[in-house]
Amino acid sequence: MLNKYARAFFTRVLTPFAAFLLRRGVSPDAVTLIGTAGVVAGALYFFPRGEFFWGTIVITLFVFSDLVDGNMARQAGISSRWGAFLDSTLDRVADGAIFGGFALWYAGKGDDNVLCAVAIFCLASGQVVSYTKARGESIGLPVAVNGLIERAERLVISLVAAGLAGLHAFGVPGIDVLLPIALWIVAAGSLVTLGQRVVTVRRESAEADAAAAEGNAAQGDQDAAQDDQDAAQGDRTAARSNGNTAQGSESAARGSEAAS
Repeated sequence: MLNKYARAFFTRVLTPFAAFLLRRGVSPDAVTLIGTAGVVAGALYFFPRGEFFWGTIVITLFVFSDLVDGNMARQAGISSRWGAFLDSTLDRVADGAIFGGFALWYAGKGDDNVLCAVAIFCLASGQVVSYTKARGESIGLPVAVNGLIERAERLVISLVAAGLAGLHAFGVPGIDVLLPIALWIVAAGSLVTLGQRVVTVRRESAEADAAAAEGNAAQGDQDAAQDDQDAAQGDRTAARSNGNTAQGSESAARGSEAAS
């Protein structure tokens, strides 16, 4: 949902900045790499230490690179399969670092094995949700469903909650409960989204297989009809050949009569 509405808004906002970087000779791939490195560093340095506010600030500054690099590529007219592959791959790295940072906190000073497991589930399910769509598309299916919680929703819910929870260190009481709530929401939403995509791929694959079977049956009927036509043509050719043979025999007989 956020991909549909927020992406268009931020693309317009960040277009001047993307143009500025292009004028300075910065490539979209460089922005992708720097952005991912910043997210990974912020997540794995601040989150395991429980410094959620500053970690969220650092990550937010770099996470917009995901919009800037694509904007730059479109403006420069250099969109490519490699750029799309690099961007998608490094998105998975960044997501893993964010939820890995949460897991490290709860496995260490956060001292909550359940929430550590929930954070790990968020990490793994997010990767699988993305994989189901990519794999479905790779076998020729449209995978015409987005689902309840996509990557944008996972990041916004998690990072907003983490940033607010970080205010607990500044004396705001009770607000640290927001992060556990957010992790449970992301975990449940990711599970629902995974189910939606699996069901969609199953339906679309069944429809594609049925269409292929019908196409094969129709092709088989056409081949059988063509075989019948070929057989009929062969019969007509054989009949003409027999007629020619008979005519030749008759001519030979007449020749013999004339000779005698």
